[in-house]
Amino acid sequence: MDINIREHIINNFKGDNYETLKRAINEAVKNNDEITLPGLGVFFELIWENADKEMKNDIIDIIRKRVNKGLEDQ
Repeated sequence: MDINIREHIINNFKGDNYETLKRAINEAVKNNDEITLPGLGVFFELIWENADKEMKNDIIDIIRKRVNKGLEDQ
């Protein structure tokens, strides 16, 4: 059985409106549930593939600052 996680996640949210997507992301982050990490990874991949150079630099800056800050503030 060949499962394409990316395709499954994208199809699962296809047609959803802004609020539904926002709620799904907020809940995934808030619940700190490892099961949602692949879905967030797919969302991040979609962002990255469609981001211009400036947005990619901003994303890297955010990640770099947060990683350097550490996880103790969560």
